[in-house]
Amino acid sequence: MDVKETNRRVIEQFRAGGPIEGMHRDRLLLLTTTGARTGRQHTTPMMFHPNGDRLLVIASNIGAPRHPDWYLNLAANPRVAIEVGSERYDAVASTAEGAERDRLWSMLTQLYPFFAEHQAGTDREIPVVILTRA
Repeated sequence: MDVKETNRRVIEQFRAGGPIEGMHRDRLLLLTTTGARTGRQHTTPMMFHPNGDRLLVIASNIGAPRHPDWYLNLAANPRVAIEVGSERYDAVASTAEGAERDRLWSMLTQLYPFFAEHQAGTDREIPVVILTRA
């Protein structure tokens, strides 16, 4: 599977407003980060979970040994753009830590058990990222 091609297709379908092949539109957002090294904009489709007025995304990278590129980008520059539904807005990303991370991780793995499987496949702690409207 070509991940870049899949992401390109999903982004195109998302922005067109119709169905998204193999995905649930109501749990999908587009996250645009600024490249940590290049300064270029990068858009990545991903699943999210609403949490009050915040959105949560999980940097699981499917249990890979390293964080996904989008996470490294927002760690370097936490100002991001979010597209969710028909809305686009600026947000600030932060990584949940300590007791808050534990609480959110427990909730998310109960709702989406595959994230616990991802964690079992890696030695790194999978970050829970909080997206807050700027």
